[in-house]
Amino acid sequence: MYVEAKGSLLDGERARVGWVTFSKTGRTVFYRGKSFKSIGGRGVSGNFIDEETGFEFWISGIKARGSNGHPSERSASVAIDEDAKAEYERIKRA
Repeated sequence: MYVEAKGSLLDGERARVGWVTFSKTGRTVFYRGKSFKSIGGRGVSGNFIDEETGFEFWISGIKARGSNGHPSERSASVAIDEDAKAEYERIKRA
């Protein structure tokens, strides 16, 4: 998944690509020791909120065309987790 911080950083990066897990309901995403709760369209520029800090995040699936960021803006750089690089490249080539 693509995880982009809005107004903060995620482990020193604005945006990351990596493996996430979901709660049983699918309304909470877990990534790098954090939990992000869906805000159901009520966010200013994100679709999830960090339950610990209250910061908004844009979380979406990886798109082969590369338009993973929030539709109204693009990230300057994206860090790709080492264990997700092969799958990310496979999707980008599709």
